[in-house]
Amino acid sequence: MPLMGSLWIGTSGLQTSQNALNTTAHNLSNVDTEGYVRQQVQQGSKFYNTLSVNPNSVANQQYGLGVSYSAVKHIRDYFLDRTYREESGRAMFYQVSSETLEEAENLLGELNGEAFQTTMSNLWTSVQELSKDPTNTVTQGLMVQRAEEMIERAVNIYDSLCNYQDNLNMQIKQKVDLINEYGNQILELNDQIRNIESGGIEHANDLRDVRDSILDTLGELVNMTYTENIYGDVSVRIEGVDFVKGSMCYEIGMQVDETTGFYTPFWPMNAKYELLDNGTREYNIEGAEVFDLTKEISSDLETDIGGLKAMLLARGDHRADYTDIQKDYSAVEQSVIMNLQAEFDQMIHNVASKINEVLQNAAGGVRGDLVLSDGTTYSDVLYFESDPNGYLRKEDGQPIQMFAKITTDSYEKVTDPDGTVYWVYAEEDFALTDSLYTLSNIQIDRELKQAPALLGFRLEDGSEDMDTVNALVDAFTEEIYTLNPKVKKTTSFMDYYTDLVSQVANSGSVFNSIYENQLNTVEATENARQQIIGVSSDDELSAMIRYQNAYNASSRYINTVSQMLEHILNTLGI
Repeated sequence: MPLMGSLWIGTSGLQTSQNALNTTAHNLSNVDTEGYVRQQVQQGSKFYNTLSVNPNSVANQQYGLGVSYSAVKHIRDYFLDRTYREESGRAMFYQVSSETLEEAENLLGELNGEAFQTTMSNLWTSVQELSKDPTNTVTQGLMVQRAEEMIERAVNIYDSLCNYQDNLNMQIKQKVDLINEYGNQILELNDQIRNIESGGIEHANDLRDVRDSILDTLGELVNMTYTENIYGDVSVRIEGVDFVKGSMCYEIGMQVDETTGFYTPFWPMNAKYELLDNGTREYNIEGAEVFDLTKEISSDLETDIGGLKAMLLARGDHRADYTDIQKDYSAVEQSVIMNLQAEFDQMIHNVASKINEVLQNAAGGVRGDLVLSDGTTYSDVLYFESDPNGYLRKEDGQPIQMFAKITTDSYEKVTDPDGTVYWVYAEEDFALTDSLYTLSNIQIDRELKQAPALLGFRLEDGSEDMDTVNALVDAFTEEIYTLNPKVKKTTSFMDYYTDLVSQVANSGSVFNSIYENQLNTVEATENARQQIIGVSSDDELSAMIRYQNAYNASSRYINTVSQMLEHILNTLGI
């Protein structure tokens, strides 16, 4: 090998060792940087010069030109990354669900420092006191007062649940905006990485770290899959639909419900739309929703991944009431807040309806067809002949009721052509919200609130109406109510709320247990991942000593070759 060529070998050693030292120093400086991935130096041989080729020899006569700094390897494990992102998404799903149930339990268990159960107990106590002395105006007024307290506090709880829905709704919008922002960032990083690595020499490892950190965060928010092509571009799919692909980021759109203001994420490219006169698009998002919330939540089906989906499920798509349980319970079953709203509203509806029914029966209502003298017929209605002096009647002859609707009248006044006046009970109609006794449409009857003594509970013969009072007592103790169609246990008014709180607490405990187990899985996966991608200061310091020694050896090698050259030149007298 030519002596002058030996200098190239030493020079390559110097350069390679210096670059390796720089990489090691870069690792050490980022030992505490979140998302940073350890970089590993790869060295290779430079080209060989061939002196002669002899087919009879084991190898050709060659000499090398030194070492090359071939690449800086980005140390990652694809399978651990994929597992981590999937399991972290599942953990976030159950974390959101657990936190939602915890908040719901707080709203039910405590309000202004006093449990709602106390309000129910107070109402029950007032009914018991009434049964001891039905005609006492004090006990009558106490029952009306306790009923009003129950409604006021129940409305406050229901409104708090609605406010929590609104809070989740705003979080959903923020998460979707963040996801869209991440998608555009991935596009920019794809371009930067491709431009840097297109020469085949330099590797954009730090940019890859930023992109991988974004993928980690996306994995927590949504059920995401991704692939990387030979040019270094990453494509992302969310819920099986392209999100980032090629040069496009297909941003998630937001449909706003005009009634509730709830946001629904959808794919604009998959939705039909009409172009309005002002140039805007009016979308029909049916079939274009990002998430199919009708599917059963199951790890086997992989439908329990992503914090955003958990928020959408918890919030639901409307303000629920007791009719949702009776019409289609599956529509609210998987939503924490809607299910709670419906069951809680059902409890108040049952109390109001049953007490009103007891008073209606005492007032002498008739169920059947009301046929007027002119042939007009009201089919299958509950009606009362007007009697201002009748038992449990108001001055206009209308039956007294404890609970009334806010937006509509509970009775319709019907006047027969012969002069007879009837009061026809306005039945509830699920299609007409204003006709329902729900927490958004219920109050204590105003006249009864002002004059509780209207109840009287004294019959025409002067005796106490113990039958009606006992019926009120029985209404609180009979076990004929269930939380929802899937619960077989029957319960009374007093136990209903306890069962409701227990259901929330038990569900919260289950979700929290799943979350903690899932968190252990995520931590174990992350620990395994850190064994590969994490920076160890001890290992890097050892590598730094090794590369420093290699640098020193190359330096001494060059000095030795230089001295040999100097000796030869001096000896030859040149």
